[in-house]
Amino acid sequence: MTRSITHNSRTGFASLTPGGLNYDNFPMKLFSKGNKKFWNPADIDFTQDAADFAAMSDDEKRMTLILAAQFIGGEESVTQDMQPFCSAMAAEGRLGDEMYLTQFIFEEAKHTDGFRRFFDAIGMRDVDLHEYVEYSDSYKQIFLEELPKSMYNLADDPTPANQIRASVTYNHVVEGCLALTGYFAWAKVCESRNILPGMSTLVRRIGDDERRHMAWGTFTCRRHIAADDKNWDVVDERMQELLTPALGLIVGLFDNFGDAIPFGINIDEMTDYALDKVNRRLESIESARGQDPAAIDLDHSPSDLEEQFNTEDRIVIDASIARQRELTHA
Repeated sequence: MTRSITHNSRTGFASLTPGGLNYDNFPMKLFSKGNKKFWNPADIDFTQDAADFAAMSDDEKRMTLILAAQFIGGEESVTQDMQPFCSAMAAEGRLGDEMYLTQFIFEEAKHTDGFRRFFDAIGMRDVDLHEYVEYSDSYKQIFLEELPKSMYNLADDPTPANQIRASVTYNHVVEGCLALTGYFAWAKVCESRNILPGMSTLVRRIGDDERRHMAWGTFTCRRHIAADDKNWDVVDERMQELLTPALGLIVGLFDNFGDAIPFGINIDEMTDYALDKVNRRLESIESARGQDPAAIDLDHSPSDLEEQFNTEDRIVIDASIARQRELTHA
């Protein structure tokens, strides 16, 4: 007997069918990996961060608040806006993806919690922090317009093209371009002077979660491209639409400081770093053209790519901090 597990037409249960859950399926691999890496934002101690923040100059404080505010706004946005993607997976009967996305959303909620605990610890509990995001038209375009629009389009029309647009918007622009560049900036802030140990821990934990998120986004685009080659054009078109506001958000960060940018953060390093990751993920996505769609479900290369990026990123960040220290002591 054939049973359906698709959204609103359930006649059975995937977990009760012969074979049960396919743990070799890529989303289930991500789900299992995430279960092994549970962490609690309440366990992070921001006591030293409060002392370090109090000792900063006004510009350093402003840079720290902008970075943290832009992160927490993005984390909250996805916590709220990601649910339609779960429904889209349910409509396809893709239980593994649906299970993974419930974990994905839970992790975004934890990230929001972590940044809020940082703000509270450094004395910002009763302060309206909107000024640190609302100065940026690019930030508002991405997080108040493009992200929710692309996600909620899935509620009415969960086509592969709309799934790709939503995935590119969040997994490859917000996470793969903006958040990764933000991690680079946080490393410069925290490690150049050995300050903000709580934030350093938080960013490391979040980065580990989001490598899985980005791998799922790459996988999702790849499986749709393998099924229909025309979907590659959807990926490319959506990326081109969002790359200008994304880079505008990064460059606009520096408009707050003139020539003396705190913590040795460099605009060319930031933009080069962002574009390198975008281009290499696009290469990974494009490589799915002409492949067997069934094989994509068992292909773990998106996760391998993220781990490779993680190793490379550490090398790039260490080299950047070393150069900064050499200039400081020259």
